[in-house]
Amino acid sequence: MLTTKRKPATVGEILLEEFMQPLGLTQGALAEAMGVQRKHVNELCNGRRNVTAPTALILARVFGNSPDFWLNVQRRSDLWEAMHSPRERERIKRARPLRIAA
Repeated sequence: MLTTKRKPATVGEILLEEFMQPLGLTQGALAEAMGVQRKHVNELCNGRRNVTAPTALILARVFGNSPDFWLNVQRRSDLWEAMHSPRERERIKRARPLRIAA
């Protein structure tokens, strides 16, 4: 469970600041390396697209890291957003633990 109040870095922020900028990659160059349309990369960078398992596998292959890295960045962002959204918090509060007889 995430206990921090600070919003975690998004996939787009990590992609841009930790990978693309240091390597001097443009969105077009990354899209070509990934074998996807430039729009796909643009949406990742701007937070309009989530990392899916196939995208995590592609990013891992391109950057030489693990798909788990990319999925964990996405997971942390998703959990933080759910925990800090008033609407989602209300839905979570309505859930009741099951009482299983032992």
